[in-house]
Amino acid sequence: MKKGCLNPTNKSFTLSLILLVFLSFNQKSNALSFQDVAQSFDEYQGRVIGDDTKKVLIFANISVKNSNISTITNKEGQFTLKVPKSLSNSSILISYLGYKTQEVSLNSLRGKDNTITLEAIATELSQININAATNARSLVKSALNNLGDKYVNEKMAMTAFYRETIKKRNKNASLAEAVVKIYKEPYSSSRSDAVELIKSRKNTNYSRLDTLAVKLQGGPFSALYSDIVKYQDYIFSDELFEYYTFSFDASTELNNRSVFVVNFKQLPNIVTPLYSGKIYIDAETLALVSADYSLNVENKDEAVKLFLRKKPRLVKVEPEEALYRVDYKSTSDGKWYYSYSNVQLAFRVKWRKKLFGSRYSLNIEMAITDWTKNFTSTLNKDNRLRPSIILSDKASGFSDPEFWGEYNIIEPEKSIESAIRKISRQLEKIEKKKE
Repeated sequence: MKKGCLNPTNKSFTLSLILLVFLSFNQKSNALSFQDVAQSFDEYQGRVIGDDTKKVLIFANISVKNSNISTITNKEGQFTLKVPKSLSNSSILISYLGYKTQEVSLNSLRGKDNTITLEAIATELSQININAATNARSLVKSALNNLGDKYVNEKMAMTAFYRETIKKRNKNASLAEAVVKIYKEPYSSSRSDAVELIKSRKNTNYSRLDTLAVKLQGGPFSALYSDIVKYQDYIFSDELFEYYTFSFDASTELNNRSVFVVNFKQLPNIVTPLYSGKIYIDAETLALVSADYSLNVENKDEAVKLFLRKKPRLVKVEPEEALYRVDYKSTSDGKWYYSYSNVQLAFRVKWRKKLFGSRYSLNIEMAITDWTKNFTSTLNKDNRLRPSIILSDKASGFSDPEFWGEYNIIEPEKSIESAIRKISRQLEKIEKKKE
């Protein structure tokens, strides 16, 4: 059998979906009870744009200098950052691949409507640096080896914000958000990370889902597993690595540091769906700093097996796209850690004997908003999340305007923000009727 025709065993990172037919529209809420927090912070809002295109920069990183507090811009380039009053005289750092990192004093910002413009950088690494990397394949291998030297090799307690949205066509059908605590194991350790639920909320518009419920199994773990350095066996195991081809692209910069850019894609005639995309590697530490990639869904029968856990017998599901992004940040001592991931999945659902199907899209993202290495807290077993968790089954409704307190979140897109307002109005009407 030719090597190109092999069907390798694939531990690919994918999402597990459960499609169920509704028998009832009434669900009990497993809401957690939370205490209000003091308003001991200042809130800043704004957007980030590039000076070359004047367009918004999506997923730009905003962090408070000399702290571990950070957030990220949404798909409209907007951000909200909550900063403790004790850091009000500090500055924020704004960074984005291919742009010069900018430092802005908090004192120079208004509470709202701030626009920050980043300067584009055209960088080309010298041939000497490229030769030092030998070749693209070995460079990627290096980034995934000697993890204790390049990445944080201590246990970390991370606070993260997680959002999960499901749309039918272009309309929001289900929203779920959570603040979680991640007990991140050292990168050199084979132990898996643990996740604890702190706060959560959700709403599902069942009328838009018709008679079909789409549930994401895994919740925050679905985002966490895109940390391809920690969970590299899902994409770049020793076996799967041989089924990719690698090549250099034009280099760039991140945080004023030179970055190698490597393209990768699966070899032709490979039966199992694998991935293609770009990997960004810091030229100094040879650590992976970012990756954008997608799953090959041309073989739809094989691709659907990777993420569909359960469905009604009379329903056919075809994946249309699966897009992934993961970002890393460095500590003051130059060690890198997982900081953000985004997964977008689109699939078409068709009932047998029906002429047309419906298109569903799923978007999940998780951002690390704070972290510490020195912590004494332990995992609360009552709130521990399992990799098989369905977040919407653990979350409550959108009912408390002070729900998030001083936790940093990712600013919602306008469409999601509008959906949340509508949900809130619906809940208010329901409460008035009860009165």
